[in-house]
Amino acid sequence: MNSGPLNEEELEWLDEALMNHGSENAVLDISELDGMFTAILSGPTKLPSSVWMTALWGGEQQIPLWPSDVDENRFNDLIFQHLNDTAERLATAPDQFEPLFGFSTIDDEDYEVVEDWCFGYLRGVALDDWSGLPDSLQPSLDAIAVHGDEEQFAKLEKMTPDEYVLAQQAIRPAALKLYEYWTAKRAPE
Repeated sequence: MNSGPLNEEELEWLDEALMNHGSENAVLDISELDGMFTAILSGPTKLPSSVWMTALWGGEQQIPLWPSDVDENRFNDLIFQHLNDTAERLATAPDQFEPLFGFSTIDDEDYEVVEDWCFGYLRGVALDDWSGLPDSLQPSLDAIAVHGDEEQFAKLEKMTPDEYVLAQQAIRPAALKLYEYWTAKRAPE
């Protein structure tokens, strides 16, 4: 298996594989997968891949039948390469950690789309017990949840454009704070 970040072709292949093989309950793009992986790596316990892989597809019954072993192996190699690269950045080079947000073009202007990443992050949070998160760090989780929890979208609609940009910019530092907190609390391996 390769190491380091995925290249553009690999990211596009993964994105397409997630969309083509996923169900309505599955992770459907690379941005959502990146958010989920960030939460899994940042959580209170180290989850086995069998837990998050099942969740990635939306349940045991939704795990796809691949057209070939080559496609299945490529998918698995690429997601583990991405997971390992994200883990490495979070652990040793947090200044190089950048969430994989999407982009949308409206009227020839590009806009950053953070919602898929935040949905994925909350999906990862749901796989573990985050109830021990101290009140002082709840604003960090809220900074992500405001973009990834449909019940909180009303807050986004009330924001000015400047407030919305600031809310987007709060996601990365919030993810890093949560990672630092939980990994410091974990028992040594």
